Amino acid sequence: MRIDAHQHFWVVERGDYCWLTPELTALYRDFLPADLAPMLERNGIDGTVLVQAAPTVAETEFMLKLAAENAFVKGVVGWVDFEAADARDTIMRLAQDPKLVGLRPMIHEIEDVDWMLKPALASAFETLIAQDLTFDALTFPCHLPNLIQLLQRYPDMRVVIDHGSKPDIRGQVMAGWAEDMARLAQETTCFCKVSGLVTEAAPDWTVADLKPYVDHLLASFGPERLIWGSDWPVCTLAATYDQWTKATDQLFEGLHSDQIAAIRGGNAERAYNLMDL
Repeated sequence: MRIDAHQHFWVVERGDYCWLTPELTALYRDFLPADLAPMLERNGIDGTVLVQAAPTVAETEFMLKLAAENAFVKGVVGWVDFEAADARDTIMRLAQDPKLVGLRPMIHEIEDVDWMLKPALASAFETLIAQDLTFDALTFPCHLPNLIQLLQRYPDMRVVIDHGSKPDIRGQVMAGWAEDMARLAQETTCFCKVSGLVTEAAPDWTVADLKPYVDHLLASFGPERLIWGSDWPVCTLAATYDQWTKATDQLFEGLHSDQIAAIRGGNAERAYNLMDL
């Protein structure tokens, strides 16, 4: 299967998308399955992983309802308050739905860069592992040293790094990010998404701007641990769905067809246990 492993839906009037303001004019409207389906068909994509966009359990339940109604949504990465006293019970309740494949705290919006290492989160992480869910790490480069520590603490946790950890492509900065990502690849079993990169680049980005970063991810993680995603509709701030697909086709030139197939779908199936759905 060919999988878009990172896309979003939202309904503005639900009111829990704290980051979604009227100033984001291109995004400040509803995005639902009927909007995405033609693009999936046009690009030969068989299914998606729907990822949280609001820090509420209510949105996770909303996404699971959409997944039940739309067969192309193969899995949902939801949200739970990892610090809540009832985090364990909430994770166990949500995990009863087979379409829940992972959880994602919005780490990049948490002011405390050390948040993920707080002892109070242990129960949530342990329950996530026990329920065979995947942890989506939504991080900036400044979080990567702590992410290494977290994965050392929980070596059995299945982890996917979102958006290549959002490197500063606009500023052409690789130092620090490159070393930490290489270390994560070498010392852990985590996966990494090739997604969300165009919105980290300059408005007039080219494939050449993205290439050093994707090449580093390929060299570090190998084609067997990279996962393709669109980050639609957020990506439309910088590129259409078709433009991103075409750009990554160019970035993956030179790989064998089986390696491209792994990045385009097979690795997502393993990372999120989609084979069991």
